[in-house]
Amino acid sequence: MSRTHMKVASRPDASSAADVTARVAGLLSDIEAGGEAHVRTLAAEYDGWHGPIAVDRETIAAAIRELPNTVVDDIRTAHRHIRDFAQAQRDSLREFEVEIAPGLIAGQRVVPVATAGCYVPAGRFAHVASALMSVTTSSVAGVERVVVASPATADRGGVHPAILFAADLAGADVVLGLGGVQAIGSLAFGLFTDDPADVIVGPGSALVAEAKRQLFGRVGIDVIAGPTESMIVADDSAEAHIVATDLVSQAEHGPDSPVWLVTTSPRLAAEVLRLAPRYAHALPKPARAWATDAWRDHGEIIVTDDREEAADVCDEYAPEHLQVMASDLEWWKQRLRNYGSLFLGEETTVTFGDKSAGPNHTLPTGGAARYTGGLNVSKFLKQLTWQQMTREAASVQAPIAARISRLEGMEGHARAADLRKDL
Repeated sequence: MSRTHMKVASRPDASSAADVTARVAGLLSDIEAGGEAHVRTLAAEYDGWHGPIAVDRETIAAAIRELPNTVVDDIRTAHRHIRDFAQAQRDSLREFEVEIAPGLIAGQRVVPVATAGCYVPAGRFAHVASALMSVTTSSVAGVERVVVASPATADRGGVHPAILFAADLAGADVVLGLGGVQAIGSLAFGLFTDDPADVIVGPGSALVAEAKRQLFGRVGIDVIAGPTESMIVADDSAEAHIVATDLVSQAEHGPDSPVWLVTTSPRLAAEVLRLAPRYAHALPKPARAWATDAWRDHGEIIVTDDREEAADVCDEYAPEHLQVMASDLEWWKQRLRNYGSLFLGEETTVTFGDKSAGPNHTLPTGGAARYTGGLNVSKFLKQLTWQQMTREAASVQAPIAARISRLEGMEGHARAADLRKDL
């Protein structure tokens, strides 16, 4: 088996630059020390926002009235899909108890965290779908309090109206008009809510990702997301114009967003190589520049001898999004194992998953799909174990645990077990 690279490109540097790390550490330290007053200063400095941070019900209601009916209907439909998928995930997690040995009963409880912080970006794009994905999922998990943070800017008079509607519909209890590191710090430290988040989720800039990374441990997080990435694996049955369109559609996320084609068809590879830069150039500004740069610097085309080798390439790259445009989709579904989310068939574009289909779009990047999945209800749930035993069961366990404890050199443990021999 062999691979031929018809287009070779570098991968974005996934590491956090030293200056970003230091900058974020300084910001978080200042936010924790300076509290809400300092966050207000940062909101004014970075977003030109001097208004209230916590969004009141009247503002949310007014924002919803601004939205066209079609926008409202589309957001409602996407919310229903996301909610139903999240509910199916929640239903798949169950509590149980089992008698492991006579008198030794152990079990599992499934308990939601108390407070979730959901970050919703609104810089280059107003990420309405991200509000739905994170807030809906946490609400379905049963989180007691969901706090959303999304940038409030002077040019639009606050938080984006569609984000306010999506967050409210999905079950947000509080919306904070904050972006960037100041948003993540406020969620983690409980500013403006007196309720520190147990888990913080949602995509964002490199600064946001670094803030989540530095706070991990103090709070739970979903993923440390890098640039959006997408891979298509295709055979000779695929249509080149569909493949090229879908690759370019993901490249418009930004100039550092890699897009990859793996194919068993040299003909398809050559045609996509011709079409992709044309399609990128045909986009309107500013997407044109982002997609053109992403394709030029981070687009790859790899031709393999057969589908097994193509599948190996997919698993090695472990892409965030993986589309299959090939015959025998069931074979691919069973064979592939490293991806954030899988899209089967030419009918199933990543755009559907990004916006409205149902499975969550907050996914691992940078090869992290080798060991983790994306955002789901279990990120907001603790699977807690418990055990209880009778005196007879304890007398059976005691000598076993005592011997293992002494083998490990832990005499205190052994003596605690010894006490249970003759209760």
